[in-house]
Amino acid sequence: MTAGTTGATKAKLRLGDRIFSSSTILAGSIILILLAAVAAFLVVQSIPALVAKPGTLPNNASNFWVYVWPLVFGTIWAALIALVIATPLSIGIALFISHYAPRRLAQTLGYIIDLLAAVPSVVFGLWGIVVLAPFLQPFYTWLVTNMGWFPLFSGPVSGTGRTILTAAIVLAVMCLPIMTAICREVFLQTPRLHEEAALALGATRWEMIKTAVLPFARAGIISAAMLGLGRALGETMAIALVLSPALVVNFFLLTSQNPNTIAANIALQFPEATGVTVNALLASGLVLFVVTLAVNSVARYVVNRRKAFSGAN
Repeated sequence: MTAGTTGATKAKLRLGDRIFSSSTILAGSIILILLAAVAAFLVVQSIPALVAKPGTLPNNASNFWVYVWPLVFGTIWAALIALVIATPLSIGIALFISHYAPRRLAQTLGYIIDLLAAVPSVVFGLWGIVVLAPFLQPFYTWLVTNMGWFPLFSGPVSGTGRTILTAAIVLAVMCLPIMTAICREVFLQTPRLHEEAALALGATRWEMIKTAVLPFARAGIISAAMLGLGRALGETMAIALVLSPALVVNFFLLTSQNPNTIAANIALQFPEATGVTVNALLASGLVLFVVTLAVNSVARYVVNRRKAFSGAN
Protein backbone atom coordinates (compact mmCIF):
# COMPACT_ATOMS: atom_id res chain seq x y z
CA MET A 1 0.00 0.00 0.00
CA THR A 2 2.83 2.34 0.90
CA ALA A 3 4.79 1.43 -2.22
CA GLY A 4 1.76 2.09 -4.40
CA THR A 5 1.20 5.45 -2.75
CA THR A 6 4.87 6.36 -3.19
CA GLY A 7 4.78 5.34 -6.85
CA ALA A 8 1.69 7.44 -7.49
CA THR A 9 3.34 10.43 -5.80
CA LYS A 10 6.47 10.07 -7.89
CA ALA A 11 4.35 9.84 -11.08
CA LYS A 12 2.66 13.14 -10.25
CA LEU A 13 6.03 14.85 -9.78
CA ARG A 14 7.44 13.87 -13.18
CA LEU A 15 8.69 16.74 -15.30
CA GLY A 16 6.61 15.71 -18.32
CA ASP A 17 3.43 15.70 -16.24
CA ARG A 18 4.22 19.15 -14.87
CA ILE A 19 4.92 20.56 -18.34
CA PHE A 20 1.75 19.05 -19.80
CA SER A 21 -0.41 20.21 -16.90
CA SER A 22 1.04 23.73 -17.00
CA SER A 23 0.66 24.00 -20.78
CA THR A 24 -3.01 22.95 -20.68
CA ILE A 25 -3.74 25.46 -17.91
CA LEU A 26 -1.92 28.15 -19.88
CA ALA A 27 -3.87 27.34 -23.05
CA GLY A 28 -7.20 27.52 -21.22
CA SER A 29 -6.18 30.76 -19.52
CA ILE A 30 -5.20 32.35 -22.84
CA ILE A 31 -8.70 31.76 -24.19
CA LEU A 32 -10.25 33.45 -21.16
CA ILE A 33 -7.76 36.34 -21.29
CA LEU A 34 -8.39 36.94 -25.00
CA LEU A 35 -12.15 36.84 -24.49
CA ALA A 36 -11.94 39.26 -21.57
CA ALA A 37 -9.61 41.57 -23.55
CA VAL A 38 -11.98 41.70 -26.53
CA ALA A 39 -14.96 42.33 -24.25
CA ALA A 40 -13.12 45.08 -22.36
CA PHE A 41 -12.03 46.76 -25.59
CA LEU A 42 -15.57 46.74 -26.97
CA VAL A 43 -17.06 48.06 -23.72
CA VAL A 44 -14.57 50.92 -23.44
CA GLN A 45 -14.96 51.93 -27.08
CA SER A 46 -18.77 51.69 -26.86
CA ILE A 47 -19.21 54.18 -24.03
CA PRO A 48 -19.07 57.34 -26.23
CA ALA A 49 -21.81 55.93 -28.46
CA LEU A 50 -23.98 54.89 -25.52
CA VAL A 51 -23.90 58.41 -24.04
CA ALA A 52 -23.90 60.32 -27.34
CA LYS A 53 -26.31 63.22 -27.78
CA PRO A 54 -29.27 62.92 -30.18
CA GLY A 55 -28.29 63.65 -33.78
CA THR A 56 -24.60 62.83 -33.41
CA LEU A 57 -25.06 59.13 -34.13
CA PRO A 58 -25.26 57.69 -37.67
CA ASN A 59 -28.58 58.26 -39.49
CA ASN A 60 -29.39 61.00 -36.96
CA ALA A 61 -30.62 58.39 -34.49
CA SER A 62 -31.97 59.77 -31.23
CA ASN A 63 -29.93 57.24 -29.23
CA PHE A 64 -27.75 54.21 -29.77
CA TRP A 65 -30.52 51.64 -29.23
CA VAL A 66 -32.69 53.23 -31.91
CA TYR A 67 -29.71 52.95 -34.27
CA VAL A 68 -28.75 49.36 -33.45
CA TRP A 69 -32.20 47.76 -33.13
CA PRO A 70 -32.80 47.34 -36.92
CA LEU A 71 -29.34 45.81 -37.23
CA VAL A 72 -29.99 43.35 -34.39
CA PHE A 73 -33.29 42.39 -35.97
CA GLY A 74 -31.72 41.86 -39.39
CA THR A 75 -28.89 39.78 -37.92
CA ILE A 76 -31.21 37.46 -36.01
CA TRP A 77 -33.82 37.31 -38.78
CA ALA A 78 -31.34 36.33 -41.51
CA ALA A 79 -29.64 33.78 -39.24
CA LEU A 80 -32.94 32.16 -38.25
CA ILE A 81 -34.07 31.83 -41.87
CA ALA A 82 -30.71 30.27 -42.74
CA LEU A 83 -31.05 27.88 -39.81
CA VAL A 84 -34.54 26.80 -40.90
CA ILE A 85 -33.16 26.01 -44.36
CA ALA A 86 -29.87 24.41 -43.32
CA THR A 87 -30.98 22.21 -40.42
CA PRO A 88 -33.19 19.69 -42.30
CA LEU A 89 -30.71 19.65 -45.20
CA SER A 90 -27.75 18.92 -42.94
CA ILE A 91 -29.64 16.20 -41.06
CA GLY A 92 -30.75 14.58 -44.33
CA ILE A 93 -27.25 14.70 -45.83
CA ALA A 94 -25.70 13.35 -42.63
CA LEU A 95 -28.21 10.47 -42.46
CA PHE A 96 -27.60 9.62 -46.11
CA ILE A 97 -23.84 9.54 -45.56
CA SER A 98 -24.01 7.56 -42.31
CA HIS A 99 -26.85 5.08 -42.96
CA TYR A 100 -27.86 4.93 -46.62
CA ALA A 101 -25.02 5.64 -49.05
CA PRO A 102 -22.51 2.96 -50.09
CA ARG A 103 -19.17 3.35 -48.38
CA ARG A 104 -17.28 4.84 -51.34
CA LEU A 105 -20.07 7.27 -52.18
CA ALA A 106 -20.36 8.26 -48.52
CA GLN A 107 -16.64 9.02 -48.32
CA THR A 108 -16.71 11.05 -51.54
CA LEU A 109 -19.77 13.00 -50.47
CA GLY A 110 -18.23 13.61 -47.05
CA TYR A 111 -15.10 15.07 -48.67
CA ILE A 112 -17.23 17.34 -50.88
CA ILE A 113 -19.25 18.62 -47.92
CA ASP A 114 -16.08 19.26 -45.92
CA LEU A 115 -14.57 21.07 -48.92
CA LEU A 116 -17.37 23.64 -48.77
CA ALA A 117 -15.96 24.85 -45.46
CA ALA A 118 -12.73 25.86 -47.23
CA VAL A 119 -14.48 28.12 -49.76
CA PRO A 120 -13.99 31.82 -48.79
CA SER A 121 -17.14 33.71 -47.86
CA VAL A 122 -16.50 36.30 -50.57
CA VAL A 123 -16.81 33.53 -53.16
CA PHE A 124 -20.20 32.57 -51.73
CA GLY A 125 -21.18 36.22 -51.88
CA LEU A 126 -20.19 36.53 -55.53
CA TRP A 127 -22.04 33.31 -56.31
CA GLY A 128 -25.11 34.73 -54.60
CA ILE A 129 -24.99 37.93 -56.70
CA VAL A 130 -24.05 36.49 -60.09
CA VAL A 131 -25.86 33.14 -60.07
CA LEU A 132 -28.36 32.71 -57.27
CA ALA A 133 -30.12 36.09 -57.21
CA PRO A 134 -30.91 36.22 -60.98
CA PHE A 135 -31.94 32.57 -60.90
CA LEU A 136 -34.39 33.07 -58.03
CA GLN A 137 -35.86 36.40 -59.14
CA PRO A 138 -38.53 34.88 -61.48
CA PHE A 139 -39.52 32.51 -58.67
CA TYR A 140 -39.83 35.47 -56.30
CA THR A 141 -42.09 37.20 -58.83
CA TRP A 142 -44.27 34.10 -59.00
CA LEU A 143 -44.48 33.94 -55.19
CA VAL A 144 -45.54 37.58 -54.89
CA THR A 145 -48.11 37.18 -57.68
CA ASN A 146 -49.67 33.96 -56.43
CA MET A 147 -48.96 34.00 -52.69
CA GLY A 148 -48.76 37.69 -51.94
CA TRP A 149 -51.62 37.25 -49.47
CA PHE A 150 -49.09 35.56 -47.14
CA PRO A 151 -47.33 38.34 -45.15
CA LEU A 152 -43.81 37.02 -45.69
CA PHE A 153 -44.29 37.05 -49.47
CA SER A 154 -45.88 40.49 -49.75
CA GLY A 155 -44.59 42.76 -52.52
CA PRO A 156 -43.37 44.74 -54.23
CA VAL A 157 -40.91 42.12 -55.41
CA SER A 158 -37.23 42.97 -55.82
CA GLY A 159 -36.17 43.31 -59.44
CA THR A 160 -32.64 42.06 -58.73
CA GLY A 161 -33.34 39.08 -56.46
CA ARG A 162 -30.97 40.51 -53.83
CA THR A 163 -33.30 39.97 -50.89
CA ILE A 164 -33.04 38.74 -47.31
CA LEU A 165 -34.16 35.30 -48.49
CA THR A 166 -31.32 35.10 -51.02
CA ALA A 167 -28.84 36.13 -48.34
CA ALA A 168 -30.29 33.51 -45.98
CA ILE A 169 -29.91 30.79 -48.62
CA VAL A 170 -26.26 31.76 -49.06
CA LEU A 171 -25.82 31.62 -45.28
CA ALA A 172 -27.50 28.21 -45.18
CA VAL A 173 -25.03 26.85 -47.74
CA MET A 174 -22.17 28.25 -45.68
CA CYS A 175 -23.52 26.63 -42.51
CA LEU A 176 -24.02 23.21 -44.11
CA PRO A 177 -20.45 21.87 -43.78
CA ILE A 178 -20.08 22.30 -40.02
CA MET A 179 -23.67 21.22 -39.27
CA THR A 180 -23.45 18.16 -41.53
CA ALA A 181 -20.07 17.12 -40.14
CA ILE A 182 -21.27 17.25 -36.54
CA CYS A 183 -24.55 15.46 -37.29
CA ARG A 184 -22.71 12.78 -39.25
CA GLU A 185 -20.29 12.05 -36.42
CA VAL A 186 -23.08 11.96 -33.85
CA PHE A 187 -25.17 9.59 -35.98
CA LEU A 188 -22.18 7.28 -36.38
CA GLN A 189 -21.76 7.16 -32.58
CA THR A 190 -25.19 5.65 -32.07
CA PRO A 191 -24.67 2.32 -30.23
CA ARG A 192 -24.69 -0.47 -32.79
CA LEU A 193 -26.68 -2.70 -30.45
CA HIS A 194 -29.53 -0.16 -30.37
CA GLU A 195 -29.75 -0.14 -34.15
CA GLU A 196 -29.55 -3.94 -34.42
CA ALA A 197 -32.17 -4.37 -31.70
CA ALA A 198 -34.60 -2.11 -33.56
CA LEU A 199 -34.02 -4.00 -36.81
CA ALA A 200 -34.37 -7.36 -35.05
CA LEU A 201 -37.79 -6.29 -33.76
CA GLY A 202 -38.95 -5.78 -37.34
CA ALA A 203 -38.36 -2.05 -37.77
CA THR A 204 -37.58 -0.69 -41.20
CA ARG A 205 -34.43 1.33 -41.69
CA TRP A 206 -36.33 4.62 -41.31
CA GLU A 207 -38.13 3.32 -38.19
CA MET A 208 -34.76 2.28 -36.77
CA ILE A 209 -33.39 5.78 -37.42
CA LYS A 210 -36.48 7.38 -35.90
CA THR A 211 -36.47 5.26 -32.75
CA ALA A 212 -32.75 4.66 -32.15
CA VAL A 213 -30.57 7.17 -34.00
CA LEU A 214 -32.45 10.48 -33.78
CA PRO A 215 -33.28 10.28 -30.04
CA PHE A 216 -29.65 9.46 -29.28
CA ALA A 217 -28.41 12.32 -31.48
CA ARG A 218 -30.91 14.98 -30.39
CA ALA A 219 -28.48 16.99 -28.29
CA GLY A 220 -25.82 16.68 -30.97
CA ILE A 221 -28.25 18.01 -33.57
CA ILE A 222 -29.04 20.97 -31.30
CA SER A 223 -25.34 21.60 -30.83
CA ALA A 224 -24.77 21.51 -34.60
CA ALA A 225 -27.68 23.89 -35.18
CA MET A 226 -26.36 26.36 -32.62
CA LEU A 227 -22.87 26.29 -34.12
CA GLY A 228 -24.43 26.92 -37.52
CA LEU A 229 -26.45 29.76 -36.03
CA GLY A 230 -23.28 31.26 -34.57
CA ARG A 231 -21.65 31.10 -38.02
CA ALA A 232 -24.66 32.78 -39.60
CA LEU A 233 -24.81 35.52 -36.94
CA GLY A 234 -21.21 36.56 -37.53
CA GLU A 235 -21.02 36.26 -41.32
CA THR A 236 -19.90 39.47 -42.99
CA MET A 237 -18.79 39.53 -46.62
CA ALA A 238 -21.43 37.27 -48.12
CA ILE A 239 -24.21 39.37 -46.59
CA ALA A 240 -22.51 42.63 -47.53
CA LEU A 241 -22.25 41.53 -51.15
CA VAL A 242 -25.65 39.88 -51.59
CA LEU A 243 -27.98 42.08 -49.58
CA SER A 244 -29.41 45.43 -50.61
CA PRO A 245 -29.61 46.76 -47.05
CA ALA A 246 -31.68 49.45 -45.37
CA LEU A 247 -32.23 50.39 -41.73
CA VAL A 248 -35.72 48.92 -41.60
CA VAL A 249 -37.51 46.35 -39.48
CA ASN A 250 -39.81 44.15 -41.52
CA PHE A 251 -40.45 40.47 -42.09
CA PHE A 252 -40.86 40.67 -45.87
CA LEU A 253 -38.60 38.17 -47.63
CA LEU A 254 -38.82 39.30 -51.25
CA THR A 255 -38.78 43.11 -51.31
CA SER A 256 -35.90 45.39 -52.25
CA GLN A 257 -35.84 46.99 -48.76
CA ASN A 258 -34.16 44.50 -46.44
CA PRO A 259 -32.88 44.81 -42.88
CA ASN A 260 -29.11 44.87 -42.64
CA THR A 261 -26.96 42.80 -40.28
CA ILE A 262 -24.51 44.08 -37.69
CA ALA A 263 -21.43 42.45 -39.21
CA ALA A 264 -22.22 43.58 -42.77
CA ASN A 265 -22.99 47.11 -41.58
CA ILE A 266 -19.63 47.33 -39.79
CA ALA A 267 -17.80 46.09 -42.90
CA LEU A 268 -19.54 48.58 -45.17
CA GLN A 269 -19.41 51.64 -42.90
CA PHE A 270 -16.14 51.33 -41.00
CA PRO A 271 -13.69 52.43 -43.76
CA GLU A 272 -15.32 55.87 -43.97
CA ALA A 273 -16.38 56.21 -40.32
CA THR A 274 -15.04 58.99 -38.09
CA GLY A 275 -15.68 60.25 -34.58
CA VAL A 276 -18.64 58.86 -32.72
CA THR A 277 -19.63 56.79 -35.76
CA VAL A 278 -16.63 54.55 -35.09
CA ASN A 279 -17.79 54.14 -31.49
CA ALA A 280 -21.31 53.32 -32.67
CA LEU A 281 -20.00 50.61 -34.97
CA LEU A 282 -17.88 49.14 -32.19
CA ALA A 283 -20.85 49.29 -29.84
CA SER A 284 -22.92 47.36 -32.37
CA GLY A 285 -20.07 44.84 -32.44
CA LEU A 286 -20.43 44.54 -28.67
CA VAL A 287 -24.13 43.79 -29.11
CA LEU A 288 -23.28 41.07 -31.64
CA PHE A 289 -20.69 39.71 -29.22
CA VAL A 290 -23.33 39.45 -26.47
CA VAL A 291 -25.90 37.87 -28.80
CA THR A 292 -23.43 35.24 -30.01
CA LEU A 293 -22.30 34.51 -26.45
CA ALA A 294 -25.92 34.10 -25.36
CA VAL A 295 -26.65 31.70 -28.24
CA ASN A 296 -23.63 29.55 -27.42
CA SER A 297 -24.51 29.55 -23.70
CA VAL A 298 -28.06 28.39 -24.40
CA ALA A 299 -26.75 25.67 -26.72
CA ARG A 300 -24.29 24.49 -24.07
CA TYR A 301 -27.06 24.38 -21.47
CA VAL A 302 -29.35 22.35 -23.73
CA VAL A 303 -26.59 19.90 -24.64
CA ASN A 304 -25.50 19.44 -21.02
CA ARG A 305 -29.04 18.61 -19.96
CA ARG A 306 -29.04 15.59 -22.29
CA LYS A 307 -25.36 14.71 -22.46
CA ALA A 308 -25.99 11.33 -20.89
CA PHE A 309 -28.03 10.37 -23.95
CA SER A 310 -25.93 12.02 -26.64
CA GLY A 311 -22.68 11.51 -28.46
CA ALA A 312 -22.13 15.25 -28.67
CA ASN A 313 -19.76 15.41 -25.71
